[in-house]
Amino acid sequence: MSRYLRVTLTARKVSAVARLLDVEAPTTAGAVWDALPLGGQVYHGKFARNEIYTLVPGFAPAEPGLENSTVTPIPGDLCYFTFDGVLENPAYGYETGSAAGEHRLLVDLAVFYGRNNLLLNGDVGWVPGNVFATIVEGLDEFAAACNDIWMGGARGETLRYERIEET
Repeated sequence: MSRYLRVTLTARKVSAVARLLDVEAPTTAGAVWDALPLGGQVYHGKFARNEIYTLVPGFAPAEPGLENSTVTPIPGDLCYFTFDGVLENPAYGYETGSAAGEHRLLVDLAVFYGRNNLLLNGDVGWVPGNVFATIVEGLDEFAAACNDIWMGGARGETLRYERIEET
């Protein structure tokens, strides 16, 4: 039976429903599911193109490693990235007191909402992410809100991931 989660931009009051990819990424999907709810300040990707994400302290009992990974995510992909210290570089622009400034091991939970994404960072090279879920409901409205983050700003906005329990 499929498991689902809701991803929400809380201030913009828009949500989408995603199906966990338990077959394709069982370790990553399981780690995320077990840790839900998760969320925090939203950021818009600078390098990838059509991406929003939040940074949370590492939560998996053991990091999943590469699993169902990609460097070319498509609209609706939810990806898991692990960063160990690399985001401490002040050039990335994370504010003091943000998750990036407080924790060395960070998990980036990202939503890709448009086409033509390429996960290539000039400082570190290719940055593959584990695709652990796919949006199955609400992508168009969610994408419009993501684009508003790009143009209107991310301050005061939270990206939240939570379980949708079976009824």
